Amino acid sequence: MSSAGDDLMWMNCFAGDARIEGEDSDTIAERFIAHARQSHDWSFEEEALANYARNYAEANVRLTGPTERLDEIGEVTIEPVTEAVIDDWIDFFDHEGFAGNPDWASCYCLEPHVGSSEESQERPWRETRAAMIELLRSGVAFGYLAYVDGRPAGWVNASRRSTYGLYRTVDPEGPDPASVIGVSCFLIAPPYRRHGLAVRLLDRVIADAPDRHADWVEGYPYKEPEGNDPGHFRGPRHIYEARGFEPAEERAKDTVMRLPVAD
Repeated sequence: MSSAGDDLMWMNCFAGDARIEGEDSDTIAERFIAHARQSHDWSFEEEALANYARNYAEANVRLTGPTERLDEIGEVTIEPVTEAVIDDWIDFFDHEGFAGNPDWASCYCLEPHVGSSEESQERPWRETRAAMIELLRSGVAFGYLAYVDGRPAGWVNASRRSTYGLYRTVDPEGPDPASVIGVSCFLIAPPYRRHGLAVRLLDRVIADAPDRHADWVEGYPYKEPEGNDPGHFRGPRHIYEARGFEPAEERAKDTVMRLPVAD
């Protein structure tokens, strides 16, 4: 996307107090770091700030998907992300899923796997994408794409909890993490939100759990999600409750919801 009337790249400061513009992402990174030094007392490393600025500015160029919600959608199908559809997954994350939300567009759903640590500090988006693609291709990460009329429209990360750095402290006296499928993230492209795609994806995770030799399926809905569609990326609690998930652990920000897998 270009800013109005010119071809400048741009980003918004995550503190909400500045819009940074420039001819390229390196210029924006330099200007954002200068803004941070002048206006904020942050502890972030300079490299992380520069990566954030470049990622945001470049996302505004590559996010070409539509942002207006459709009143009706067509036929929905769900497919596991295997090598046969990995290019669809890449295209969805590159262009569609975060349309209108460049601030989040560099995640590529890697965050649950690396957890909250220095490893998960902002890195160049291409590195994050490559790391997640390797996890998918190796089978460490696993999930599903929802298609609408053959076009990728939604994603759920349904990997084993044992692969999630973010959830390594969940219920240490509970089930073996390798026996648990953790529903860590949903991403629905803007035109297809509030059409039940997250529910369809969750139902497929549950239906396939016996064949994946899992004993449990877990979700991690936030207790106080942001009041917008992207804010429910862990899944709203009510969709878990409607399928028989029970609270297994109350944590500071989320609730661990757990469902036994039927034989």
